[in-house]
Amino acid sequence: MRRDTRAPWRVTLGNIIFNNDTPAGRAFDLLLIVLIVASILVVMLDSVRPFQAVYGAALDRAELVLTLLFTLEYLLRLISARRASHYALSFFGIVDVLSILPGYLALLLPGAEALLIVRVLRLMRIFRILKLARYLTEASVLTEAIRASAAKITVFLAAVLSLVTIIGALMYLIEGPDNGYTSIPTSIYWAIVTLTTVGYGDIAPKTPLGKGLASFAMILGYGILAVPTGIVTVSLARAQDRRQRERSCPRCGLEGHDPDARFCKRCGEGMVV
Repeated sequence: MRRDTRAPWRVTLGNIIFNNDTPAGRAFDLLLIVLIVASILVVMLDSVRPFQAVYGAALDRAELVLTLLFTLEYLLRLISARRASHYALSFFGIVDVLSILPGYLALLLPGAEALLIVRVLRLMRIFRILKLARYLTEASVLTEAIRASAAKITVFLAAVLSLVTIIGALMYLIEGPDNGYTSIPTSIYWAIVTLTTVGYGDIAPKTPLGKGLASFAMILGYGILAVPTGIVTVSLARAQDRRQRERSCPRCGLEGHDPDARFCKRCGEGMVV
């Protein structure tokens, strides 16, 4: 095990910032959640032209303050991390950089907000919403379920792609360019829209045979939508059950503890981490 060479104050600061099992850590996380939600609201309101025209200056000031606060948070995480490079190159480290970078680009390039590339970079502020993922205790269970379902879902998607290709090709032969099905890719697009029950209506069959095939595709779509939902649901239930069985008290045997529980909620026995 690598020896922790951090100064005591860095260890204390790291426990507050990276852990939420202390009152100070929970207070820090709560404050950060409030700031993240506030920053997302600022981004959304800034995109509403009437609101931006009236309160644009206030939104800019709020964005500057939030950017400075998130910058301070990022620097504190770098200082208190066991290895700063590991955090900087981690998923959330990159998210933190993406969430603060556009604010500084707008300051360094005054008057350039009208440029498309800068507007796109400013929209990266919405990455702050991903910072909330670190507070979802069930995220690991969902990730485990999706990973376990990946092979089945891949086979299912391959079957669906084959199906829409066949239906699209048939519809192209039945309807043809005169009825809007100008090519097989266009017909495949129609098949995807129909099977997923989206139904834009920009292309529709005109002939009786085409309408019959469309009706078959619509009915088939309802059955197809249920398949990936069932696959993920079963995997999620298995992952949740496995997680709860793993988090059982070594003393009294009580099951169903939270993944991050440190003590048994019945007898107070220390949980095995």
